[in-house]
Amino acid sequence: MSMLAAAKRQLDAAFEYADIDPESWKRLQYPQKTLEVTIPMRHDDGNLELYKAYRCQYDSTLGPTKGGIRYHKSVNRDHVEALAFWMTFKCAAIKVPYGGAKGGICVDARSLSHRELERITKSYVAAFIDFIGPDVDIPAPDLCTNEMVMGWFYSEYKRIKGGHPKGIVTGKPLPLGGIQGRTSATGYGGYYVLDSLLANYREKIQLVGKSHENLTVAVQGFGNVGYWFAEKCHSNGLKVVALSNEFGGCYNPKGIDIRKAKKSLEQNNDMVWGEGDLITNEELLALDVDVLSPSAIENVLTKDNARNVKAKVVLELANGPTTNEGDKILYDNGVFVVPDILANSGGVCVSYYEWLQNRVAEEWTLDLVNEKLKNQMWYATEKAMDRCLMYNIPLRTATYVLSLKRISEANESLGNKGFFLT
Repeated sequence: MSMLAAAKRQLDAAFEYADIDPESWKRLQYPQKTLEVTIPMRHDDGNLELYKAYRCQYDSTLGPTKGGIRYHKSVNRDHVEALAFWMTFKCAAIKVPYGGAKGGICVDARSLSHRELERITKSYVAAFIDFIGPDVDIPAPDLCTNEMVMGWFYSEYKRIKGGHPKGIVTGKPLPLGGIQGRTSATGYGGYYVLDSLLANYREKIQLVGKSHENLTVAVQGFGNVGYWFAEKCHSNGLKVVALSNEFGGCYNPKGIDIRKAKKSLEQNNDMVWGEGDLITNEELLALDVDVLSPSAIENVLTKDNARNVKAKVVLELANGPTTNEGDKILYDNGVFVVPDILANSGGVCVSYYEWLQNRVAEEWTLDLVNEKLKNQMWYATEKAMDRCLMYNIPLRTATYVLSLKRISEANESLGNKGFFLT
């Protein structure tokens, strides 16, 4: 089964509860546009290589499409279409006026020099120059891309199109119109979703009677998202007892100092945590903790290991970390899963703030950004939980119900079969 087909199966369960027009459902079965190109690049050693590159705009009903650009060997057409599908529902779930998009280049970014990275980025912009725009499709950083790459993106788009189109891309460096808090946004947004659940729905997530400081958290994936989520949990009194990266992890039942762990990894090529007992990623997923957050890659929790999960709550900060089979096992075992399209939407939320900031030539403070992010994530969580409790369905299904309804209402406002036959 393709990645997109697997993603769409998550949507199917929501259809019977969403009460939407059949035409809206039809529109969401396929992406609106996908562009595939081949980018030639001459490397520093003189060799010419060709790289496949993609951009998918899945649905633009609610506004210009939005989504990251990743440079990774796993990138292909199915990959970006599935990620654009998730982004469509992520934007609708938190009520930002965007559709969903995704793009990328099939390349090992870690093997490129800085000059090669700049060249391939500017070649991507030139190839997709008529496919993107501040009112059409707005890229952002993703896997193996960062704010410097987004700066090159903006610079090349500006060189070709002219003017000062700062809204063409988000995740830019601050001097080029970036926004404070963008780096930490996805991790912090995940924390605010958890914070809302702890404040208002402890019985539903089976954490009644457990004090805040005794809540235990395990984070699988200690990159940008996992670090900031763990850091926010730690600074707010939750006990982060386990962390991991691609090389393995550490476990300390007394709690881990997140900043010290990060510093130790930076000094030791991501291999030494500095404290705690060494564990594998599989061992981390099976720890007896209150909250487990898969924060790295897709398909981490599957039919082969979902039965081993002892956490009360799984907070999905990665895109698609739980397979459909694994999701069913977790639900049957009473594990409360907070889906990726809600839990990791803080990044696109603050990207939206950056776009707004650029459009009106303002500069927002970090405190204002974090306050607005918290309020929006709490609002989205409460709206999704309303449907979760109303229909007694998994929160993943409830979040898709919420998103489907918002997209369908926009479509129906333009008329449907019933209107035109009247």
